Amino acid sequence: MAFYERARQDETLSPIFAGIPDAAWPGHLARIHDFWTSVMHGSGRYKGNPFGAHLGIGIEPRHFERWLALFEETAAEQLRFDAAAPLIVKAHRIADSLRAGLLYRPDLAQSA
Repeated sequence: MAFYERARQDETLSPIFAGIPDAAWPGHLARIHDFWTSVMHGSGRYKGNPFGAHLGIGIEPRHFERWLALFEETAAEQLRFDAAAPLIVKAHRIADSLRAGLLYRPDLAQSA
């Protein structure tokens, strides 16, 4: 998975992934594979909780921006356009949902 190799080396994203020990990466990548096959093909293989998996690991708005930029770049390099485009659209929707769920601040929303 080229994207996660890049993310682990990325200046902005690597601290997020640093909490995953090297020995745990094969299992982590298998879960990610199950997630994306469930999202894109309805396989039902992913049984986890994306929000729970991302809570408490220090994700900030800048991480979403960089994650999406790197994801788009990697998808465009690795896949044909007709395969990359729907994957990128779905990645943006997932990022929007995670961003809303992880970074929502009711105190700020009420004062707006």
